[in-house]
Amino acid sequence: MKYSGEEALGLVETRGMVPAIQAADIMLKTADVVLVSYENVGSGLVTVMVKGDVAAVRSAVESGAAAAAAIGELTASHVMPRPISRVGKIVSQHDIDAK
Repeated sequence: MKYSGEEALGLVETRGMVPAIQAADIMLKTADVVLVSYENVGSGLVTVMVKGDVAAVRSAVESGAAAAAAIGELTASHVMPRPISRVGKIVSQHDIDAK
């Protein structure tokens, strides 16, 4: 799912894949957001990225961060309401639908 920067971007970073998957699951169930990508950052860190309108992304990130922290280590979470287009290019490098 390419990210164009026209919508809010939400990020949840965890130590380990299990809390990251839990966060992604809860984020997608909590609000009308779309999974953009995930990235294994290194040293066990995994970042999950979602997009949608600002309120939905904020709600999804709050819920996803809490869910990840409940079963593992949450290292960071953040909501960027309509970041500049260059950020969209960075995020799209990790597009889950890329072939």
